[in-house]
Amino acid sequence: MPFISNTNKERQEMLAAIGVENFSQLLKNIPEKFLLQEDCCLEKQYSELEISRKYAKLAAKNISANEINAFLGGGIYDHFIPAAVDHIIQRPEFHSAYTPYQAEVSQGTLQYIYEYQTMICELTGMEISNAGLYDGATATAEAVLMAARKTKKNKAILANSLNPLYRQIVSVYTEGMDIELIDVDIEDNLQKLAETSDNDTACVVVQTPNFFGNLEDMAAIEKITHSAKKALFIAVVDPISLAVLNSPAEYKADIVVGEGQALGNHTNYGGPLFGFLATHQKLARTMPGRIVGATEDANGTRAYALTLQAREQHIRRAKATSNICSNDALCTLAATVYMSLMGPKGLQEVATQSATKAHYLATKIAELPNYKLMSNKPFFKEFTVKTPLPAKKIITKLVDYDILPGISLEQFGLEENLLLIAVTEKKSKTNLDELVAALKEV
Repeated sequence: MPFISNTNKERQEMLAAIGVENFSQLLKNIPEKFLLQEDCCLEKQYSELEISRKYAKLAAKNISANEINAFLGGGIYDHFIPAAVDHIIQRPEFHSAYTPYQAEVSQGTLQYIYEYQTMICELTGMEISNAGLYDGATATAEAVLMAARKTKKNKAILANSLNPLYRQIVSVYTEGMDIELIDVDIEDNLQKLAETSDNDTACVVVQTPNFFGNLEDMAAIEKITHSAKKALFIAVVDPISLAVLNSPAEYKADIVVGEGQALGNHTNYGGPLFGFLATHQKLARTMPGRIVGATEDANGTRAYALTLQAREQHIRRAKATSNICSNDALCTLAATVYMSLMGPKGLQEVATQSATKAHYLATKIAELPNYKLMSNKPFFKEFTVKTPLPAKKIITKLVDYDILPGISLEQFGLEENLLLIAVTEKKSKTNLDELVAALKEV
């Protein structure tokens, strides 16, 4: 989005309207020791034309997923997005709209958020959804805080197959809150989980498909979780997978969270994203963020309103359920349009094609000399491969083939010979075979 600066005359007019002579007078209440004593190390001033050229040159260094055969995943996925999604979200009434603080004049925004909440409930099988969160990682952290508030307990058990970035965010969110985080290995068996879970447990957090792409035995995990008094079961899910897998409601999850980017949002070089959170009606008052409800106005006409806003500007900070000041509404609008266009059958087709193509690719890679799958567990659209060379070297070599084969898991403190590969419905058989041939060659 272009930036149009103010002229010196416009700045003086604003200062005069405020009632000061210069900008420094606006800072008079800030102790001098906290103010910059000299200019920052900024480059010289650029004209609009110069800065446009400079950023265009920098942007050209990026490689779009449309220009390269990419198998990147780890939480962000390159699914097909119908042209109508971008067309609708770029309409000026949506694209430039601010968060609906003034609900009475934001009926259009509130209506699509209401529809979004309804669709998330249908997808997850839960009873109530909020209006959206920053991303899947913060949604997971908010769910842990929500469980601690509800149960008044301070131990959160996290499966070690949870996305490591999510684990970091949970740690940051709970720092200083007397919440103990315990990582448990559930890959081989659930005995360790059963031994760790007790009546001090606020929640158990499990991701399925997990970070390595594998499906977890959520029904068995639920039984262990709910054997502890009041403990809540938090499921972290891929929304696309819910079109073909059991809904979290079927395996009795208490809170469902996840990253919603796969629903009609571009990969965007890693962001912006949006998180979703859904739960049971009985937990509504402990939910973070906003909830949009349907009601009637004075004339009996259907209307929409923000409800249960237990945020810091509405009630005492100690009572607030979150300090979220944005609900990433434009991203959730994209998801709403996407789900409306695709419908249940369309989502099933996306999920089925992604899974089928992923399993074809995994089979072919496993047939290559010195390559093997890290696990024989069931997986959805993503899987981890043990490689004969460090995964970073393979990635570097395959860029020359215009292929990004996946993500090296070394950056997450894991073995250097682990490659995480994601497949979506966009991949053709030719795309998949190109990757297999390139892996064989290197």
